[in-house]
Amino acid sequence: MQSLVNKRILLGVTGGIAAYKSAEVIRRLIDLGATVKVVMTRSAHDFITPLTLQALSGNPVHTKLLDTEAEAAMGHIELARWADVILITPASANFIARMAAGQADDLLSTLCLASRSVVAIAPAMNQAMWRNRSTQNNLTNLDSRGIKIFGPDEGSQACGDTGPGRMLEPQDIANLTSGLFETGSLAGLRVVITAGPTREDIDPVRYISNNSSGKMGYALVEAALEA
Repeated sequence: MQSLVNKRILLGVTGGIAAYKSAEVIRRLIDLGATVKVVMTRSAHDFITPLTLQALSGNPVHTKLLDTEAEAAMGHIELARWADVILITPASANFIARMAAGQADDLLSTLCLASRSVVAIAPAMNQAMWRNRSTQNNLTNLDSRGIKIFGPDEGSQACGDTGPGRMLEPQDIANLTSGLFETGSLAGLRVVITAGPTREDIDPVRYISNNSSGKMGYALVEAALEA
């Protein structure tokens, strides 16, 4: 796995039930060697406290665009220049729409415009919101501008629905962030590896299968990540 040693990650947290997972994302990034600073939107405060993220990151949490003390040194520009990557997790449908429109009405959206670093988002929202044409158009817009989109996953959601829109697990997000710095032989390539037993039908009753554990496939995945 690629290391994040000496890499500076600016973690943006927006409002959504998946915001609680940002705490684990911080831990996973730090485990890989990254230095993490956190920026929260106002609505993110409804789901997780700045104190929690400050304790986990070891750095003050930034919440205000017009912070008198920070702006004495143009704080929002300083943060934008500091970051090697701006990682927004979770990225709500509302924040994605604001990014697509180029808005800069709070600290996090302003940083996204002011930074020349890589920007990555991990979307998290209800499956109907994810499938909405407006959301898909916004994501296409961001993708065309070079913004990296991590996920989302499919599965059960807090509202009771099942489908796409579930935020990726923290370890997956950390791994994908690490992959942004890849320079190995597989850098930039997309690799599909299948693992586990296969089954081939002979007729409606009989089939041929095997007892593969999938361990070789998982080992190949680890090797590909390290290549």
